Amino acid sequence: MACHHQASRSSSGKSEYPELNNGPGAKWIKHLTQNRLNTFQGGHYSDVNLSSILFTQREDGPEYVKLKVWSAPGLSKPTFDEAMQQKFRTAKKGDSFGPSFTLYIPEDYSQYERVQFEFDPGCEAMIYSVEGVPLQGITGGFDGDRRVEHIVPQEARDKGVYEFVIESSCNGMFGVPLTGDTIDPPDPNRFFTLASADLVVPNQEAWRLLWDFEALKQIISEVPGNTVLQNKALVVANEIMNVFGRGDAAGVKRARKLAEEIFGEGWESKGADIYKEGPERAAIWGIGHCHIDSAWLWPYRVTQQKVARSWSTQVDLMERYPEHRFSCSSAQQYKWLEELYPPLFERVKEKVLEGKFHPVGGSWVENDSNMPSGEALVRQFVFGQRYFESRFGKRCETAWLPDSFGLTGAYPQLIRGAGMKYFFTQKLSWNNINTFPHSSFNWVGLDGTQVLCHMTPVETYTAQATVGDVKKGLNNHKNLESSDTALLVFGNGDGGGGPLSKMLENLRRIRAVTNNNRELPPVDVGHSVEDFFEDLEKTSAEGSKLPNWHGELYLEFHRGTYTSHGSIKKGNRHSEILMRDVELLASLASLHKHSRHDYVYPKHEIDAAWEKLLLNQCKPRSPASPAHYTDGMVYDDAEKLYAEIKRDGEALLEEALSVLFPSSMPLTPNTRSKALAGSTKIVAFNTTFFPRWDIVKIPLAKAGPALKSQVLQASDDGREGYAVVHCEEGACYGELSSPSNALRSRLMPVSVYTNGSDHFVLRNSSVQLTISDGRITSLLDVKLDRELIAPGQTGGLVIFQDRPNYWDAWDVEIHHLETVEPLKFSNISVVAQGPLYGAVRAEVKYGQSTISVTISLSATSATVRDGSRSLFNFDAIVDWHQRHEFLKFELPLAIRSDHATYETQFGHLQRPTHKNTTWDAAKFEVCGHKYADLSEFGYGVAILSESKYGFSCLGNVLRISLLRSATAPDAEQDQGEHQFSWGVLPHQGHFLESDVPVAGYLFNSPIRVRCLPPGTGDILSAHRPPFTLEGARNVFLETVKRGEDDTFNSVVNLDDEASSGSKTTIVLRLYEAYGGHGTTILKISRNIPVAKAYLTNLLEDHIEEVDLQSAAGNVEDVGALLQLKFRGFEVKTVKLVLGTPAPIRSRPSSTSSSTSSKKQVGKRSSWVNVDQDHLAI
Repeated sequence: MACHHQASRSSSGKSEYPELNNGPGAKWIKHLTQNRLNTFQGGHYSDVNLSSILFTQREDGPEYVKLKVWSAPGLSKPTFDEAMQQKFRTAKKGDSFGPSFTLYIPEDYSQYERVQFEFDPGCEAMIYSVEGVPLQGITGGFDGDRRVEHIVPQEARDKGVYEFVIESSCNGMFGVPLTGDTIDPPDPNRFFTLASADLVVPNQEAWRLLWDFEALKQIISEVPGNTVLQNKALVVANEIMNVFGRGDAAGVKRARKLAEEIFGEGWESKGADIYKEGPERAAIWGIGHCHIDSAWLWPYRVTQQKVARSWSTQVDLMERYPEHRFSCSSAQQYKWLEELYPPLFERVKEKVLEGKFHPVGGSWVENDSNMPSGEALVRQFVFGQRYFESRFGKRCETAWLPDSFGLTGAYPQLIRGAGMKYFFTQKLSWNNINTFPHSSFNWVGLDGTQVLCHMTPVETYTAQATVGDVKKGLNNHKNLESSDTALLVFGNGDGGGGPLSKMLENLRRIRAVTNNNRELPPVDVGHSVEDFFEDLEKTSAEGSKLPNWHGELYLEFHRGTYTSHGSIKKGNRHSEILMRDVELLASLASLHKHSRHDYVYPKHEIDAAWEKLLLNQCKPRSPASPAHYTDGMVYDDAEKLYAEIKRDGEALLEEALSVLFPSSMPLTPNTRSKALAGSTKIVAFNTTFFPRWDIVKIPLAKAGPALKSQVLQASDDGREGYAVVHCEEGACYGELSSPSNALRSRLMPVSVYTNGSDHFVLRNSSVQLTISDGRITSLLDVKLDRELIAPGQTGGLVIFQDRPNYWDAWDVEIHHLETVEPLKFSNISVVAQGPLYGAVRAEVKYGQSTISVTISLSATSATVRDGSRSLFNFDAIVDWHQRHEFLKFELPLAIRSDHATYETQFGHLQRPTHKNTTWDAAKFEVCGHKYADLSEFGYGVAILSESKYGFSCLGNVLRISLLRSATAPDAEQDQGEHQFSWGVLPHQGHFLESDVPVAGYLFNSPIRVRCLPPGTGDILSAHRPPFTLEGARNVFLETVKRGEDDTFNSVVNLDDEASSGSKTTIVLRLYEAYGGHGTTILKISRNIPVAKAYLTNLLEDHIEEVDLQSAAGNVEDVGALLQLKFRGFEVKTVKLVLGTPAPIRSRPSSTSSSTSSKKQVGKRSSWVNVDQDHLAI
């Protein structure tokens, strides 16, 4: 662009505007000039453009690169030491392997600024020193995450020889999909070929010019309109191509000098100090990150390698880029590093203590937050924060879940309870119906607790640190009126990797531009995520200037994850219940006065089981967005861990029960006949804190006369009998109830009627269910004579086409609702006639699948509450072989309400049953835990679940989702046999007046039935309920466990604790379940001597001491009382310090102040003063 006219000068020497002009003028064709820029690198002109000079030398011959290889057999993952003991063979480029290398470096290479080894195996790999220290990760191939260069250390260049080891993992960054589609099933026959293993000398100035040019191109394409900066960048880029010439050193130098017209003169020499110039306050705060799904398209063992590859690379980058700060979550991944790669863990710890490597999140893994129970979410934080504190001397301050598929409204309270007040996420940017309206906001949970939340406007946790990313941080910000900063979370992720050097180079150039221009928002790096939130907190006046969002953060996407891979969901729920029971019984056993002298609370074993459960709750393999999207190996990992939890948990339960009930054994169909003979006593331990009635099965063939006398019903074949167990209190035993008028007055005898073909009725004096022509045609409240099925409609199993637009295992789309097909029961037969237990068995044959459902009704009510109705139980055995179909159970109810109620962690929430707005319509499939309920004034019906999480209620139709059948990425998802149950519970009164939450607990919590041999009945006299609640029925006791900081190396001896230095505490977790205020009295058994009581946070740090009160009138078995006040959905943690009880005052009378006096104690700081040389490892 030259005008070709001659400027003249006057006698005074001043330039004059020329009189004549013979040139064509400088008019340009802007779009053609801009298109020209794409020819400066690669492509058709790669032999003459910038690409042709990026490397000065390249050698791959055996005299330079000596290559040996050993391939691990099968799917094994040997350790470094194991691999180095094997016999290696000579190899070459073009082979497929994981090799050992020796480089021979020519003497004349000492003249070059850098020498590096280029290794491209087409897959992921790790470079080790010969001593086994991980040095950096490799990502082969030519995608945006390519990282194939390893810098040869200067000392190796001086020696002329460099030996190292490379482990090639033979998987891509996103597994090994059968085709190019990421979510396709894996290809078991995939091979990777070594494309390069070369000793190379990069032309560093040429590479810097490449980064200059890329930054200019980004400015040109991303800065909007006809701005000065955009045009100037285009002029400079175009001129760079003109002066580049043949690519000699002089041409490169001239080109780089031109780039300074945009970046500023001498900008590069400032290095990291470039961020110290320009605007004092940045708009965009950059933080490096490497999101690694603990399981997704790969098994756990591959994740362990990904962690080491990614984090070693980031440590290496920190040595070259002093401003680089890297945030990483998931204590589990740190622990893997500590156990499997100790030298690398030490390097990471060093960077943590330097303030460059930032642990975030405070949780064990980046967990799903929809399906884990409330207590499981608590343990994510307890295990995570304790790990970070023990290794690095500091807890996390920011909760971090960028990729979870929706976020429970219980989270803000739990985050604050775990010592954090900031929260980062972004997944709601994936909503497929509505755009979430905020970027920085106060997220207010179910109970009113708030956290300061940032949902990055960049809308990714894997930003590439481009001009477009920086610009989007402001242009896409949803509430600039109240906040003008955004977090840029950059680095390759999901499969790991993290930031690349080119990203850090690009950010330096962007900052250089913004130091002199205002057409881009200023970006800054070198700070932590906490620094960003502290600035946001300060500039928003502690959040008062920010908008609020109340309740759950519902993701309008990936709704199919609530149901996919049913075995994972079942393993999660059952493991959570099992761990609750183990901790309760082990706690009681450790304190039991008749305890064996050698029983010690098995803290190590319990923690090991919890870690497995928490790991399996990782996103995306958790129960919540579970492993369904992974290949079969991931499911194998999860199923193995759930099996271990069940095995170890049941063993721990048996050990504890054998302490509490010596010489007893569990009652099973295989119980020895000797154990049931004579005066054997049957007892059942109730692991919930609710009184209950239950029906238990007794093997009659082995039972003695005394036991048979307590059986109220026998099976048709006479092999089994049914008896009633009444547990009058929670966390205590109950015995079989002998026949009596009092018992008969409590029971509601069951009758089963049939016409012998297609009409069946299950009935007792509270409820009745009718099946006619294969469908549920009536659900009747007998006491009120109220029909609950809507006129003209029927209930039962239904099936839908299930063909999501893309994410097969993840998604269910709203249009699937248009394809409903009712299924009919057939081959119905009566299997139990009553009066204690009645049942019919029905079949559904559909396609290649067979569904067997036993529908039963007992003579007991769902709970002991007056007016409680009986529960219809549906036990299903399914042989499932459908593809892309969705099985549900539905009830069209004669109930009208604009909202249905679903259990969530530590409470419930309501969701619309209509489609008034797109926000309402988006919630056509939702997550619930143990129940979903549709109520109107005076009445409601709930569906209870013991292992399912997907529900919906559209209009008057309440549904539970049972099975899906996607084929990607797991081609065999959910194929085969399933066993699961659900229940239908009618109830008088609205949900808020009902016993549904209690029934949900009991439905998920089987009693533990034991056989006590003759002569051991006196041991029952020692058992008293350890804790009971009096007062507000809306307060539930969820968890009983030993304190995290107790001493577990010896048997509890409260008389000796002062001298031994040991400590014994019991921790209780309680919550308000209905959404209202309540005051409850916690009664503590005399068998549990309490010296002090504290309210604590979730991490068991003391918040305040609570006064202990004595029981008025010296109530039998009650030693002390605590008065606790709750707001709606509030969670409280109480720590009881055991020992000699201090003098306690009497319980206040009803006329005295209801507020117990409290002594404030100092809160524990999140910082621990630890000498870094003495940190626990």
